[in-house]
Amino acid sequence: MQLYKDQHIKIYNSLSGTKETFTPIDEGYVGMYVCGPTVYSNVHLGNVRTFMSFDMVFRYLKHLGYKVRYVRNITDAGHLENDADAGEDKITKKARLEQIEPMEVVQRYTVDFHNILNTFNFLPPSIEPTATGHIIEQIELIKDIINNGYAYEINGSVYFDVHKFNETNDYGILSKRKLEDLIHNTRELDGQSDKKNPQDFALWKKAEPQHIMRWPSPWGDGFPGWHLECTAMSTKYLGDQFDIHGGGMDLKFPHHECEIAQNEAAKGQSPVNYWMHANMLELNGQRMSKSTGNTVNPDELLSGNNKFFSKAFTPSVIRFFIAQAHYRSVLDLTDDGLLASEKGFYRLMDAINLLDGLKTSETSSIDIKTWKQTCYNAMNDDFNSPILIANLFEAVKYINQIKDGSATISAEDLALLKETINTFTFDVLGLENVTKKESGQDKLSGAVGVLIKLRQEARANKDFALSDKIRDELAEAGILLKDGKDGTTFSLS
Repeated sequence: MQLYKDQHIKIYNSLSGTKETFTPIDEGYVGMYVCGPTVYSNVHLGNVRTFMSFDMVFRYLKHLGYKVRYVRNITDAGHLENDADAGEDKITKKARLEQIEPMEVVQRYTVDFHNILNTFNFLPPSIEPTATGHIIEQIELIKDIINNGYAYEINGSVYFDVHKFNETNDYGILSKRKLEDLIHNTRELDGQSDKKNPQDFALWKKAEPQHIMRWPSPWGDGFPGWHLECTAMSTKYLGDQFDIHGGGMDLKFPHHECEIAQNEAAKGQSPVNYWMHANMLELNGQRMSKSTGNTVNPDELLSGNNKFFSKAFTPSVIRFFIAQAHYRSVLDLTDDGLLASEKGFYRLMDAINLLDGLKTSETSSIDIKTWKQTCYNAMNDDFNSPILIANLFEAVKYINQIKDGSATISAEDLALLKETINTFTFDVLGLENVTKKESGQDKLSGAVGVLIKLRQEARANKDFALSDKIRDELAEAGILLKDGKDGTTFSLS
């Protein structure tokens, strides 16, 4: 069904800084590109939040009846440390440290990426291209940029001439930065002196003798620049101009800024009509950082094997928690927040599972059609999932009122209520219908709680042998006890 003809979406466009009515280039079709992971480590929970936001966008567009071509790439070459133009490739460095082939690194972490996203019930993209699979396209793109006078070759490397481009174009149009105000990177790095200006960025880098990942080009053996890859892959599959480009807020500058410049330099037009950026995920009010130890990966959150959370959480509870914040808002991941989301999630599931047993009446005391449109209104307003969830809990209230007899509903309205709440909960938000009982968490928590109580009694009686035996045998079974100031909790190893 072509629901999009009656439902009009507004998208916050980072390019204009305003919400704009979404009008695709071709009616009924949407081209969407999202920057995928650089596969040199396990996928970060912040990345999961970003990809989950665009999975929800993808799901809603499909629900409205659009034919969506969703392209999300895999960066498997050319992404240097600190997002720089010089230094070591992230994947090559990981391969050197682990003494394996770079493509072993790529394979290992691509598999991890897919496994995690499958666990969280993501829909696969329409196309998932790799940077190494599109070297020819990137070389041809560089040729176009050179021929148009916006790039130069020196010592086997090719750089984008930012100053020349800015004479007739606006470098900084997305990030709202002015070229003269940009902070220059003045560190002495390999190849830095080759640039005409510090702001110029690499389109192609000469491969030094020790560089493993290398390809032949008109300028010598080398590898592509990180920014170039997304320009080549997005335009190959979506055309020189397409509807939506998404990614994390951290990619707005320089990555997305450079994508715009490259496309304008090569094709003479801006590549994207609507730029969307998902905001950051914090942990206990602070930015996640490996260096400070303030970080948790998806597996640790799912298993409970971490120092931040009191228990394990199911994928749908985590997904529900993330959806309770708007994609453009900073989201703070906390134990209290997840515990509250867990209660809300199971309350929603319990209500949905009551629908089949509800009694119908001749008339309805609840206006289901108006409620249904409020769900669409929420998603039409820049994919506002928190408002959608609030509307779903209005339906939970209705369901409980019908159950206890304080409200009535006709068979026709009950069918509409059931269809709508299932559509938005499972098809759009991507949640899975798992009750607390089915998840086994109640039974497990109860059983472990009994053992924790027995252990506490043993310690009180100074029977430390029994106390240690309970702890050690639970650990062997994959259940780790954690003693804290607020008592003993457990996690799954």
